[in-house]
Formats: sequence, C-alpha cells, structure tokens
Amino acid sequence: MSPATQTKTNSHSLDSAIAPRSVRLLLALWFLGGKDVNQGKVSDRLKVGGKKSPDCDELYARLEREEAIEVAKKKVSITNKGIELLGQGLQSSDLAIEGTIVGSWMAKALLKWIQQSDVSVNGAATNGKVAHSEITSQEEFKQLALETYDHLNRDYNLDNLVPIYRIRREIGAQVSRSQFNEWMLDLQANDILQLIGGEMPSLTPDIAEDSIETKLGGVRYYVKKL
Repeated sequence: MSPATQTKTNSHSLDSAIAPRSVRLLLALWFLGGKDVNQGKVSDRLKVGGKKSPDCDELYARLEREEAIEVAKKKVSITNKGIELLGQGLQSSDLAIEGTIVGSWMAKALLKWIQQSDVSVNGAATNGKVAHSEITSQEEFKQLALETYDHLNRDYNLDNLVPIYRIRREIGAQVSRSQFNEWMLDLQANDILQLIGGEMPSLTPDIAEDSIETKLGGVRYYVKKL
C-alpha cells in the first residue's frame, strides 16, 4: 500500500507510551501490502528476541479501537486513518529504534516510505503521497498495470521482463493481494501479459510473497507484455 493521503496534523495521535510499538506494527502492515495480510506475518515483525511480545494482542486491539486497522478472520488491513497515524509516528521526535541491529524489512520499509512520499519545494519530505483511489474494475486495473509495467521497464532498463513484485508494490493498496493475483492471471489468460517463472536473483521471502503462485504450485516472478 503506498502512502495514501497527506498526513494531516489534526487531533488524531497515538498514545506516547505505545507509539513506537504502534508505529512498528503499522509500518510492518503497510510494507506487507496493507490489505488482507495474515496477522501472523505482521506479528513476526514485532517479535523481541525471537519471541512474541506479551503486549501484541493488546496492541492489535488498541489500534482496532483507534480505527487504524481492521481485523477479520486473522487478516489485517490498515485504514486511511492508520496510514495517517503511521505518518505522524514516523515524524515524531519520540520515535526511536531499539537495539543496534535493524531488521532488513524495517530498513526496506522505511526506504519505501521515503521513496513514495511527496517532496516539498524546499526538499523536505512531507508525509506521504498517500492515497490513490481503490481500483474497482478489471479494465481500470489493466490500464494501471500496463502503465506501471511500461514505466518500470523504461526507467530501469528491464529488457521487457519486469518483476511482478515491483508492479505489486507500485500499485500498492489500490487493490487487494488476492485481487491483484486474480486480475494478473486474467491478463495472461487474455494474452495481454505473460507471467514467467525462472530464477530471481537475490530472492527474499518478501519478494517471493509478492510474486504470484499459480494453482499448479509454480511461482511466477516476472511479467512480459505481449
């Protein structure tokens, strides 16, 4: 989910006592796609010393009461208010990173947030370029997916073989993970795109998760426009 709307400086704020933990949870959820994410995958990012934090369940409950997240059948989604609170938390002077080792997911998530944030004229980052409207039709998705393919292919010289995970992350929360998979497979069935397997250099669990697994069990890492 890309940052969706500019963070507003209003009355919404996180309790300072739990702000760092709340920010960590919201950042993990946003980085994992933001919509219909398995709760366990988010909780894994909150572990301390490899063990689940004792306040983890209360943290989910608190953020749900704040309407920052929605939880249904062990699936978690971040709301627009949650993105707003995440942006506020990341800007807070009280925010600190504990310990001396930062998980690679957090470094990647923070970099992604910065890259997707608007930049003001004087060069200071504003909080989030957030919200594109949610995609509600396959035709709308087709247009955006092809535009995203073209600009990634052009800007990064990908030789007409664009990683699926990069398209998914560019589109972000405008479409759910399951809907993204379904519509990408439909574009292949209609001979618009071809999903390709093969090897993915520097494959990580996050990249594998953001690729597409077919019903036959094969993972497709790349897409090629036909």
